[in-house]
Amino acid sequence: MRTALSATLLVAVMAWPAGEGAVAQAPAAAPARPKPATVRPPRTQTPADTANAMAQAERLALQSDLAWVGEYNGAITGEVSERMVNAIKEFQKSRGARPTGVLNPQERGVLADTAKKRQENVGWKIVSDAGTGVRLGIPQKLVPQQSSDANGSKWTSPTGTVQILLTRRKEATPTTARLAEQEKKSNGRKVDYNVVKPDFFVLSGLQGLKKFYVRGTFKGDEVRIMTILYDQAVENTVEPVVIAMSSAFTPFPAGAQAGPPPRKTVEYGTGIVVAGDGSIVTDRQLIEACVAIAIAGFGNAERIAEDKERDLALLRIYGARGLKPLNLAGGGKAAVELTGIADPQSQGGGNAVSSIKTSVNGTELVPAPAIGFSGAAATDADGKFAGLAQLKPVLVAGPANGTAAQAALVPADAIRDFLKANGVNATGTSSDAKASVVRVICVRK
Repeated sequence: MRTALSATLLVAVMAWPAGEGAVAQAPAAAPARPKPATVRPPRTQTPADTANAMAQAERLALQSDLAWVGEYNGAITGEVSERMVNAIKEFQKSRGARPTGVLNPQERGVLADTAKKRQENVGWKIVSDAGTGVRLGIPQKLVPQQSSDANGSKWTSPTGTVQILLTRRKEATPTTARLAEQEKKSNGRKVDYNVVKPDFFVLSGLQGLKKFYVRGTFKGDEVRIMTILYDQAVENTVEPVVIAMSSAFTPFPAGAQAGPPPRKTVEYGTGIVVAGDGSIVTDRQLIEACVAIAIAGFGNAERIAEDKERDLALLRIYGARGLKPLNLAGGGKAAVELTGIADPQSQGGGNAVSSIKTSVNGTELVPAPAIGFSGAAATDADGKFAGLAQLKPVLVAGPANGTAAQAALVPADAIRDFLKANGVNATGTSSDAKASVVRVICVRK
């Protein structure tokens, strides 16, 4: 807000008494009025700023999902670019939403769910080739037939519509430029795209009536090249797979890349107030390895108990007033509404409580909610408590060996049993989940 500062200068004019020799004093000159300071409004956070504030693993997962739904065509590196922001806008427009370039929790969940279904449709899996040790992503439903020899491996569709070739050979003092030139001249290819870097090269174009994509590199005198051939008629199905395969291609893996990425130094989630004494239940994985746990608006929380089998945690804050414990009388329907507090980066720094609709498939929540909904309250169509949402650490369907983020529901009866076993008298009467959830903040080293 601009503040205008005004000053009134009173000049007292003093004169000698009237009479002989009296000299009148001239009025003092008013000082020059200072120019008002230029106040610039704070810089508005852009979609790129929001994306850059995400953890690397989250950006990788976002790019991977955008590629799988056919909106992003580029390397899955986690680097924020105009292409990535435009892909988000195109996805939003495809759903009839306003193209802001920043996904809200509902949109992020739909994107992850759609990408997961596309992966399942083609049978996406990260595999290690037995002959070479190369790690790569294979759409097993598209190319179920595999053969191998000393020179590499081949995966094909039953009619040869899609083919994936992994080749290896020895070559004296190879360079990516020389390798790229050799591949350009192979099989009468017409190249319409090529990138040659010191450590790898990429080519794409037409090989006869098929489209082709080649990515290759070397280490010492060992050359490894992945080639994807596919009919133009299946272009819409295969091209998102090609992008994922390019990013997943690890020709000389240093070692197995299993498990989740490193946890963030500060992580945000949701907790459910379950008793008037300040008892809060949340996702145990959310507060794992925290050196400090805080509840936004209330201060530090104490870790009281954990259930590693159910991944539940009991926290407590002291001296809090005005808490509204949730009524935990259980519901049990397939369609539920999750009420939680999304990560502040997805809210432009905000802390609003929001709700999204999802379904329970066994214990899995589909679509998975956005980051920040770990520990969110699930209620059924009748407004009854159905359970607590848990988000697994993000795994990327690309460089890291895994798929998009998954979510599960811990049912209401398991939560009541956990609280009872730890002496919590959960007699809350609130039916308003939005009034009964709090933001949980975990700080790690």
